[in-house]
Amino acid sequence: MRIAVMATCLGDAVAPQAVRATVELLERLGHDVVFPPGQTCCGQMHVNTGYLREALPVVRHATEVFGPVADGEWDAVVAPSGSCTGCVRHQHAMVARRGGDEALAVRAEAVAARTYELSELLVDVLGVTDVGAYYPHRVTYHPTCHSLRMLRVGDKPLQLLRAVRGLELVELPDAEVCCGFGGTFALKNADTSTAMLADKMSAVLSTGAEVCSAGDSSCLLHIGGGLGRLRTGVRTVHLAEVLASTEATQTPSARSLAAGVAAGVPRTETGEDPATDPLEEDPV
Repeated sequence: MRIAVMATCLGDAVAPQAVRATVELLERLGHDVVFPPGQTCCGQMHVNTGYLREALPVVRHATEVFGPVADGEWDAVVAPSGSCTGCVRHQHAMVARRGGDEALAVRAEAVAARTYELSELLVDVLGVTDVGAYYPHRVTYHPTCHSLRMLRVGDKPLQLLRAVRGLELVELPDAEVCCGFGGTFALKNADTSTAMLADKMSAVLSTGAEVCSAGDSSCLLHIGGGLGRLRTGVRTVHLAEVLASTEATQTPSARSLAAGVAAGVPRTETGEDPATDPLEEDPV
């Protein structure tokens, strides 16, 4: 298949490792990956904050850039983000119609029909759950709100993780509870957001996992920031990075750490500093 990657603003500016991993994974599976250079923001931040008029030109540009998928030039568009995929699928046409542009709304619907979150693309479209990944770590998974409630991806990420060689998947208590990020919610309601984050961190730490994974870099930044400030040694790693990992890509330090954990040696006794030695090249 010919698949276009929507990097997202966050992926471009803060978490490019998730985007690179998405490309590497799809190419390893034999697909032709396209990266439209004109892409910018999907408009989610504008829409979710109530600035629909300001979102209209952003939606128009995004629809134009990813329009080739509606014309059959590409087979699909994929984003390593449930929230941005949710914006394309559930908000773009609405913004266009409220702005009085029916032609744009129809075009946006055509693009949305072939736009997928990563786990959706892999399981539902490509029909694969075992992507040939190797990740020898104890992992827990946080299902982000937009992927869980807006896209309804269900257990697709868990199906993919269960098939990863070497990975021990542990259930996250109260997994469906929000981590407290919510975009501008974390800024406008900082105290509430912090309390929600504390609950999520407590749940993550109770699993004894080395890694907390998720399908949205924004939630991982929020959770990872909290875990990092507490110097817990628990890392946040995007689902795409886990799935793109193979035995050949494991760093020597990660292999050494995994061997120590498998032998029951606490992380601080493996010779690694949990605050400075990431399991991956990029920890977020």
